[in-house]
Amino acid sequence: MRRRQLLALLGAAALVRPPAGYAQHQKAMPVIGYMSGGSASFYQSILPAFREGLREQGYIEGENVAIEYRWAEGDYDRLPAFAAEFVNRKVDVIAATGGERASSEAKAATSTIPIVFTSGSDPVADRRVASLARPGGNLTGVSFLTVELHPKRFELISEMVPQARTIALLVNPNQGATENLIRQVAAAAKAKRIELKALKVAVEADFDVAFALLEKLKAGALIVQTDPFIDARRDHVLALAARFAVPAIYGFRQFAAAGGLMSYGVSLAGVYRQLGAYVGKILSGAKPADLPVQQPTRFELVINLKTAKALGLTVPQLILARADEVIE
Repeated sequence: MRRRQLLALLGAAALVRPPAGYAQHQKAMPVIGYMSGGSASFYQSILPAFREGLREQGYIEGENVAIEYRWAEGDYDRLPAFAAEFVNRKVDVIAATGGERASSEAKAATSTIPIVFTSGSDPVADRRVASLARPGGNLTGVSFLTVELHPKRFELISEMVPQARTIALLVNPNQGATENLIRQVAAAAKAKRIELKALKVAVEADFDVAFALLEKLKAGALIVQTDPFIDARRDHVLALAARFAVPAIYGFRQFAAAGGLMSYGVSLAGVYRQLGAYVGKILSGAKPADLPVQQPTRFELVINLKTAKALGLTVPQLILARADEVIE
């Protein structure tokens, strides 16, 4: 080979070969730290919506984004360690879900890593964000204000069981919004001259004790708080409601679909799709301070007719007419 041809080939090879240290300077796949106060089993059917929201922004798990999951299973004391781990790991975004405690702990751990939350309480009132329209700082997300929906759940269950003169409220005393929730439902009960009894469940053994009290209290119906600790024990709660034959209303469709009498609340699929979309936008360069906190405007009423029949209940036509979904 002539010298001129050899030099041309070497020059072409130099153009193709990556410069020294190129591999080390390539941007690694971004990492989302996903921390939840809830359980993996409860959210298994909801996570696809989160991934769909990410996909809408161009991110696919395992292809161009990695997600590390941490589940507290209702044990909120595990959340600070999750947040500290993600900060040390230097993840690109933290998705904090399953109760306001997750985002509060994440906020306490970092003021620089973006945090996107879902929350059933008012994030302005507890100062996680400055306002819904202008969150400020490093947090934004979706707030669906579950506390404010409990009086509506009281109205629905009292319509479903109009003969009930005592209604029980199953709550977690370790949830920050619980006392406010009890006050709001108590006011609704007083207006209808119905006695309200709060049953508190803080540890696993409390559930059996609480349901055993229903008969003693002569409670004709039950309202179940939307709470990650309680949600993580969905199957146990539903089994107890069936055993004690108590008509109960829940906050999420997942309970009614699994055998609960009825549910009223936001579509978790819609909430988590928005969560994924916001995380994707932040990965693409958006700042949390510029993304308004979203609030769902649509709520779904789901009735399980099979469970109503098992309880010997006739669902009022007015409730059936308002239902978004009837499970037969």
